[in-house]
Amino acid sequence: MTQDTPKNIAETVIEEMKRVGEVQFVSLPTAEAPETPYIVAAPEGMKLHDLTAQHRSVMEALRPLQRKGKAQLADLDSLIAWTNRFKGEATALFGQIHPTPKMLSVIDYHGGGAPVIDPEGGDPSASHGRHTGVYTFPVSEEWKRWNGISGKSLTKDEFGEFIEDNANDFLDPTPALLGKASGDLQPWEERMIEIAQKLQGRFGQYAALAHLSREFQVHETGHLQVKTDRDTGEAKVQFLTEHKDPDGQPLSLPNLFMIAIPVFEEGALYRLAVRFRYRKSGSEVRFIVSLYNADVALRDAAREAMYRAQAETEVPLMMGVPEVGVA
Repeated sequence: MTQDTPKNIAETVIEEMKRVGEVQFVSLPTAEAPETPYIVAAPEGMKLHDLTAQHRSVMEALRPLQRKGKAQLADLDSLIAWTNRFKGEATALFGQIHPTPKMLSVIDYHGGGAPVIDPEGGDPSASHGRHTGVYTFPVSEEWKRWNGISGKSLTKDEFGEFIEDNANDFLDPTPALLGKASGDLQPWEERMIEIAQKLQGRFGQYAALAHLSREFQVHETGHLQVKTDRDTGEAKVQFLTEHKDPDGQPLSLPNLFMIAIPVFEEGALYRLAVRFRYRKSGSEVRFIVSLYNADVALRDAAREAMYRAQAETEVPLMMGVPEVGVA
């Protein structure tokens, strides 16, 4: 008994030291609950160590646990193809027009239905929205050029060079726009006729504009107009100025013309009315051209593209941006 006591004490101490020095598993992820933290208690005062990040890094070394990332698509067809490749029941499209037209496809968006508040199991329809694709609509070079001069005062040479460089953009008015229509009108013809009536103007041909830029001359004639109020005898004198052509005839110029340009790169052509006017200042004539309702054309072109994406992906389309934290 006496001889065995030292040995028993030593063994007991060794066993106890093994027990104290062992790593204790406090929390472990499982197949059923992969999000459970990986926490162990190690020696040195049984300090807790959170190995969750290291554990997940090892798990994702060969294959990610979740799809995530943002794809930058170069055209609308690519956004449609990308969405169709990855879409699921909860996929959603978001569109915005201002300040820049763009579309966002969120593959893993929140599922539909009312939220579920469950501290243990969580909301089965909730998702992170980490797998997204975005397409920013690039405006066409033609759109940039015409908007670049819209509303600006141009010299005769500047105006002439511009319309010659962009001659392919012009559309001559149809007989309907010249008041010579017989039969049914196309919807776009009706729209242009309404614009002409609203602006009290008429459409001109490209050839007429080209001629103006080369040979346009304006002569001013002035005369006095006197109006007398018969009740008071008061007279009002007004100096009137008239612009005439070199032959002395009153000027009668078209104040509208048409162009057909794509709003976005590789997009469909849009017919636009362009207002035309001139200003006489001394011996110089300045020309001013202004796109009519350009913002409406951009909005319509963007919405048409977005509706096409919705139809070809069969994914819900919402105008706006998703919640903070998504995408």
